[in-house]
Amino acid sequence: MEQVDACVVGAGVIGLAVGRALAQSGMDVIVLEQGPRIGEGISSRNSEVIHAGIYYPAGSLKAALCVRGKQRLYQYCQSHSVAHARIGKLIVATNNEDESQLAVIEQKAIANGVTDLKWLSASELKKLEPSLQGVAALMSPSTGIISAHELMLSFQGDIESAAGSIALATRVKNITPVDSGFEVVCDSEGDEFTFKAKRLVNAAGLSAQAIAHTLSLSEVEVPQLHYCKGNYFTYQGKSPFSRLIYPVPEASGAGLGVHATLDMGGQLKFGPDVEYILDEDYEVTDDRIESHIEAIRRYFPDLERERLVPGYAGIRPKLQAPGEPPADFVIQGPESHGVSGLVNLFGIESPGLTSSMAIAETVLDRLQA
Repeated sequence: MEQVDACVVGAGVIGLAVGRALAQSGMDVIVLEQGPRIGEGISSRNSEVIHAGIYYPAGSLKAALCVRGKQRLYQYCQSHSVAHARIGKLIVATNNEDESQLAVIEQKAIANGVTDLKWLSASELKKLEPSLQGVAALMSPSTGIISAHELMLSFQGDIESAAGSIALATRVKNITPVDSGFEVVCDSEGDEFTFKAKRLVNAAGLSAQAIAHTLSLSEVEVPQLHYCKGNYFTYQGKSPFSRLIYPVPEASGAGLGVHATLDMGGQLKFGPDVEYILDEDYEVTDDRIESHIEAIRRYFPDLERERLVPGYAGIRPKLQAPGEPPADFVIQGPESHGVSGLVNLFGIESPGLTSSMAIAETVLDRLQA
């Protein structure tokens, strides 16, 4: 039976970052992906933002890994010619209550080590972005955008350059812990094969819980998954903004609010909203547009309805149910579940893209401990 040092399940940005870190440490690595191409799940259905690390509770994995990951990501993009731009972000207060929340956000950011935020008055805001309406704003100069696709292709190249491999259209059927490793049974387009891995990293995104259950872990060790859909609408015409525009985050903590983001081609899109669903569904329907328009016009009152068209949707792998406080990333090693050589990654939603390289370093540390 063929044997590898490490198997990573999932070839999204997290699985590829982990595969890269393990391969470059000298391990013989295989990354398994059930889809026909890398990164077609969560990694290709998000805002493609490099986050600063502003919103997350101090001491949380989201805070620490986002701030560290941001630095790693900017350095990597520059050295590997991955398309990105540090265009900055404005968090806009549209009333006095929002403005008081900006002060809370600033204190959270400072606690996380983000000390470059700048306050803007209404007139300063209008000078920077004439189409915006607001009483004040916080500017985050270290927030940026990135081509997630280029990043993943670059990670794939790094894995292959380090003698690792990526198996596409390969579905995991079963994983059994055995002596000094795991026996992994896969199906590749109807052909079944089995191999042994000394270490296993479950980076399967929306399928992470299902993969964990094949290992017969208890319900206590596998947090419940909640599908949280985010719909995006594309803006037709030249973007009125040159920066990312965010409202004050939703009180529920389920999302950052319907925001305006630009991609590397200059295309403006608005989203995502928050829609808990029971089954995977990526259709963006017109019935979501009115709530988008209402949210957007709070800070962009001149929005013309006909300029918005359905764009795309993503699904966040939330660990909290509707109405519950936001959950942190879960990076679950042997100290939690007792299975040597296994690391599960649960709830890797935003800021997962920004945190990807820092998450990979953390996983490598857990496996080498």
